[in-house]
Amino acid sequence: MIEEANKTSKLVEFLHHGNTQIRQIATENLVPYSKTQPDIFKTSQLAPVKDLKLLVKDYSSIANSALTILINSSTDLEILKSLAEDDGFLESIFHRITNPKDPNATLFSMLLSNLAKSDSFVRLLDLKRPTVPSLSPTATNAFDQLLDLFNKGVSGSYNPKSKFEYLPYLFADLAKFPSISTHLISIPDSNTPPLLTTFTPHTSPPTLPLPLRLGSTSAIRNALLSVPSPLETISPLIPHIIPPLLLPLIGSDPAFSDSETDLLPPELQLLGPEHKQETDLQVLNNIVESLFLICARGGDAAKKAVKDMGAYPVVREVHVGVEDEGIRESVERVVQLLMGDEVEEEKDEAMRRDGGIELQVGNGERGTGMKPKETDDDDDKIVEIF
Repeated sequence: MIEEANKTSKLVEFLHHGNTQIRQIATENLVPYSKTQPDIFKTSQLAPVKDLKLLVKDYSSIANSALTILINSSTDLEILKSLAEDDGFLESIFHRITNPKDPNATLFSMLLSNLAKSDSFVRLLDLKRPTVPSLSPTATNAFDQLLDLFNKGVSGSYNPKSKFEYLPYLFADLAKFPSISTHLISIPDSNTPPLLTTFTPHTSPPTLPLPLRLGSTSAIRNALLSVPSPLETISPLIPHIIPPLLLPLIGSDPAFSDSETDLLPPELQLLGPEHKQETDLQVLNNIVESLFLICARGGDAAKKAVKDMGAYPVVREVHVGVEDEGIRESVERVVQLLMGDEVEEEKDEAMRRDGGIELQVGNGERGTGMKPKETDDDDDKIVEIF
């Protein structure tokens, strides 16, 4: 044990060695310890972490190992704070991740996603940066540059070495802050959709990388949850966001009637047998909760718009086909908002026909007679999934 400790302490000391080969050997051999023993990088007031911050600018192979160490060890709160609150270090990351030829762009995006666990990262929206030639000239802060980088890079056309599929995790964490969610949901003008639609192409199909689907749907959900302004003010968002949210919920052979199919947006009506429903439960739940938030926070106009796009038969089929109680409960909450008024109207009409008494078959069993039932409070009413 003592011999092992001596070995790791020597390796840590070699992180700032002047010889390139020694630095490379040291970083490569320290990678396994970054998961199991992150404390070895906290000696001498985090001196090894300071060395690793410099090594991300070293030769690509050394930078690769240094980044892997920082990604693994950033779960430690002290190390996370040292990394996330260092503006100089962030500038080093931004300089490299926006370089279309950097071979470690994926690792830089993974590190940034981890650093977004720090609340201090909300400052990215106000962190000014020089414009990047290959990015939009209007992206002048760190957050917008990352968003534009993701938008351009997810196809692999920006940097052949990376698709930046881990960046949505960063946006998902930051979308919990009202300033960020407001920025994502605000509509610049009538001809420009909100920035939140950056994530809608990546909610489906299931063949896309899971980090891309999970991060994108989490970003949408978190933004809808945390935005402080009433969602009824963003009704133009609904046509852009509902179709891509419904798409991954539809299976290859949905049991829709012709009239229900006609309600769906045109791009969802003829999907074909090759289309597959989302399989990851967390992604599914993010989508269903996003629908709930739009309906719950968007007022009657939002509920009507979502319903008119065929959301009810889509979530009904999810309730039938997905055997997970958490998903089913989330679906039931959406149905309560979409169909609750309609069901209550039907009940009221039935009560008027039956002399003001709501009728129930026995104790919920068939053929046992009928008895009057007291009307429950509104909050306790359950809408069945038909």
